Amino acid sequence: MNPKIISLIVFLSAYVLFVFLPYRRTIVALAGSLLLVLTRAVSLKEAFLAVNWNVMGIFVGTLAIADVFMQSRVPAYIAEVIVDKARSTTWSILLICLLTGIISAFVENVATVLIVAPIALSLAKKLKINPTQMMIAIAVSSNLQGAATLIGDPPSMLLGGFAKMNFGDFFFYHGRPSIFFAIELGALVSLIVLYFIFSKHREKVQLVALEKVKSWVPTVLLVSLIVLLAVSSFLDTGFSYLAGQLCMAFGIIAMVWDKLANKRPILSGMRGLDWDTTFFLMGIFIIVGGLSLTGWIAVIANYLANLVGGNIFLGYTAIVFISVIFSAFIDNVPFLAAMLPVAMIMSVKLQVNPSLFLFGLLIGASLGGNITPIGASANIVACGLLKKEGYPVKFTDFMKIGIPFTFVAVTAAYLFVWFIWR
Repeated sequence: MNPKIISLIVFLSAYVLFVFLPYRRTIVALAGSLLLVLTRAVSLKEAFLAVNWNVMGIFVGTLAIADVFMQSRVPAYIAEVIVDKARSTTWSILLICLLTGIISAFVENVATVLIVAPIALSLAKKLKINPTQMMIAIAVSSNLQGAATLIGDPPSMLLGGFAKMNFGDFFFYHGRPSIFFAIELGALVSLIVLYFIFSKHREKVQLVALEKVKSWVPTVLLVSLIVLLAVSSFLDTGFSYLAGQLCMAFGIIAMVWDKLANKRPILSGMRGLDWDTTFFLMGIFIIVGGLSLTGWIAVIANYLANLVGGNIFLGYTAIVFISVIFSAFIDNVPFLAAMLPVAMIMSVKLQVNPSLFLFGLLIGASLGGNITPIGASANIVACGLLKKEGYPVKFTDFMKIGIPFTFVAVTAAYLFVWFIWR
């Protein structure tokens, strides 16, 4: 069979299965990539080169250091302090969401939810209220801020790897305010939505202090890594290897320190990392690589460019809101990986700065997952924790917060990027 036909069938089949078998997404991605190699639609060398190993290094290294950071209990301790200092429960919840966002900008979203969730559940028990809305707010806040920096979430890493953007480029790119400021504007307006949702909780609550910091060393390691990533921006301008090597090195240092300080076996620490998402990412790189190698990416891009004609604003709007809709129901990682080259080709055809379409795509794909409980891994984890506590989450319950939160955050970030990068 023609490699072009094989690559398209594998791609479409994988995406359909991602929707209907979200808990088997890694098996689907790896099976699809293996099928491409076995049918010779993609050679073994092409498959290996399709994987962005710099991005993989950033992801795995960040997971390792985030795991040790979480075990240190520093984030949970800070969350307790914030709740105790807040003047009312409303502000306690808002500040917990704010803390979630800050952590999520530098730590993978699922890990962030696991760090903050115990504090939210403890607060809900103290108030004798249903924790569902609070946990949903934590999940969507985590997903929002994960897009703000290079190391916050896999979609940001994918964009960085594709566009050769380094850590500093997420703040200022070619002399202009970059994606970080668009996301922060979205966070600011979405905080208003959360305020109205939780404004009825005006009582003041004191939490019983439970958390004790085990060590500040992981915090020092995480802050040092962030500083070095910023410095590496000037040394590896092509974003080809250094960021991944730094993250892997710090991940190894963190695990070795954990073994020496806490007597925790390194293999035990490694087993606890999110290998499911790691192999999923690798499979997606190969499946999308097959689509690109056989020319389908160019076909899709040409179709969309012809559809919007010469109207740049229409093209930009289409990319953002199509991304929002798709990402509400399918994983944003495969969607973004497929659409990045499409956005690049469209920008060339419409003779517009590629950053406009690329940033718009990241905003739509990252924030669209906040609409439904299956739109992002952090949402699935938050709903799982609630179910375990005896509070199963309905689609409608999640969307009552997810839709207004996403709408205002996307709109603010979408307009910011348009006025800065059009």
